[in-house]
Amino acid sequence: MKTWVPSDAVADALSGLPGVDCAVYDGTSPMPEGVADVEVWIPPLLSVPDVPGTLARMTSLRLLQTVTAGVDAYRPHMPQGAVLCNARGVHDAGTAEWAVGAMIAVLREFPAFVDAQRRGEWTYRHTGVLADSTVLILGYGSIGAALERRLAGFEVEVVRVARSARDGVHAMEELPALLPAADVVVLLVPATPDTAGMVGAKFLARMKDGAVLVNAARGGVVDTDALVAELKTGRLRAALDVTAPEPLPEGHPLWSAPGVLITPHVAGSTPASGRRMLRLIRAQLERYLAGEELINVITEAY
Repeated sequence: MKTWVPSDAVADALSGLPGVDCAVYDGTSPMPEGVADVEVWIPPLLSVPDVPGTLARMTSLRLLQTVTAGVDAYRPHMPQGAVLCNARGVHDAGTAEWAVGAMIAVLREFPAFVDAQRRGEWTYRHTGVLADSTVLILGYGSIGAALERRLAGFEVEVVRVARSARDGVHAMEELPALLPAADVVVLLVPATPDTAGMVGAKFLARMKDGAVLVNAARGGVVDTDALVAELKTGRLRAALDVTAPEPLPEGHPLWSAPGVLITPHVAGSTPASGRRMLRLIRAQLERYLAGEELINVITEAY
């Protein structure tokens, strides 16, 4: 079974599985031979060049297992008969931890204090605080649940919002009424046509003065120009692990906007994510070889 994997570490994790023939393709090296014979593809974290063209040539593909929760680069181009699975759960811990750290950093003004430290200035003042805040989690799934667990000791109220309502979770239709009460809004929605640009001028205008927008989803979920306009007024602050465009080019106004903390899409890039990714891939291939039901299958409901 010809299997393309993103690294030697993944190949090692699959060693010993009967009939699995691994070739490493990380998207930067030359493409291995036999693309038409690939039955299982595990792409690298960063998308390879020409995903549509590559998938069109994979006429034997039966399983594409990503190492990310997002699958927007692959889903529109999947060959007939192939199953697409994501890495739901792999990056929960890292992303949730980043979100907590980012909201605290912005509320407690850590970036400004770091700048003052570099200047050798003692800039005492009161700051905001996470305690007694309302944190709205938009896109409440496995990462949202992991985030809520980590917020449990911070004395906050958590408001959960997802595409459809369920016990303890508000529906997306309720969002306009919920936004004005939130001190922190955390974006964890997937990149879909419905979420593209959903955080625009109207969304941001509904947020309360002084609120913090935390984006750990995808850059395209936010209208960057609208966010920059709000940041320049000083009414809102933001912590962004993702941006549109991405990477954010030198000189982009978002770099110099006040009240924003930017990290280069690193929330899930941790050793914990790496270990969990290897365990997931091994377990998924064992299921595939045994003809068992796969996990994290992406359907039309995604």
